[in-house]
Amino acid sequence: MKLSDITIGQYFPGESPIHRMDPRTKLTLTMVYLIMLFTARNALALAVGVLFVLVSYPASGVSLRLILRSTKPVLPIIIFTGIFNLFLVAGEVVWSFWFLSITDEGIRVAAFMCVRILCLIAGSALLTYTTSPIALTDGIEMLFSPLKKLGAPVHEVAMMMTIALRFIPTLIEETEKIMSAQKARGADLESGNIFQRIRAMLPILIPLFVSAFRRAEELALAMECRCYHGGEGRTRMRILKVSWIDAAAVAFTAAFFSAVIAANIYAIDLAGMVSEL
Repeated sequence: MKLSDITIGQYFPGESPIHRMDPRTKLTLTMVYLIMLFTARNALALAVGVLFVLVSYPASGVSLRLILRSTKPVLPIIIFTGIFNLFLVAGEVVWSFWFLSITDEGIRVAAFMCVRILCLIAGSALLTYTTSPIALTDGIEMLFSPLKKLGAPVHEVAMMMTIALRFIPTLIEETEKIMSAQKARGADLESGNIFQRIRAMLPILIPLFVSAFRRAEELALAMECRCYHGGEGRTRMRILKVSWIDAAAVAFTAAFFSAVIAANIYAIDLAGMVSEL
């Protein structure tokens, strides 16, 4: 896997309807979509969630191939989850060897969980693909602004979250440069067993940490030179406004959520009819 395949936290500018949506709406609908996925209890309901992603990405102007690129870093977790459910879920045995056995229910649950994780990643990534870091900060701060009355540092937390997302592509690019420099000096980073590869990563990690701390210090100095003192009394050049695009997106998401609920109920009724027969 190439480090350039990691697209988490990257922003792709565009003029699509999803790009023009209010960041508060996108944050809220992303949470609703995650709830939608966890609400799905059968293959039909999950298929509705998959269809939601397949429709949303073309509407955003972002290539569907980015979904595959964004899943590469978490592919081992997806594979482990699938194998874990494949062998440890009870049901009718379809294959067995020694103490290992695969059941029909295990295959269904493993496929269900893997697709759900892929949809979670794709839906969450679409938020950062279509929302600039500044808009994302404003959206998070305004959504959680009621917590300010309880003394919560909403602006500072939103700023830290956005800076962390913004620095992911920067650190990936820095890591690639360090790896290229180490390979040019004769470092072997790809051969040997797992322990030898981990040991070979030390010449990369130390310069990377130094670079990350240096960038953090430069950012802090830049913010201080611009008289940044938190969100108190801060004004915004662009005022967030809800438009007809946001209303259409809410209606679109509500329709899919209703379809997921209907699919769950339909599957329960159908299962009851089959059991009676």
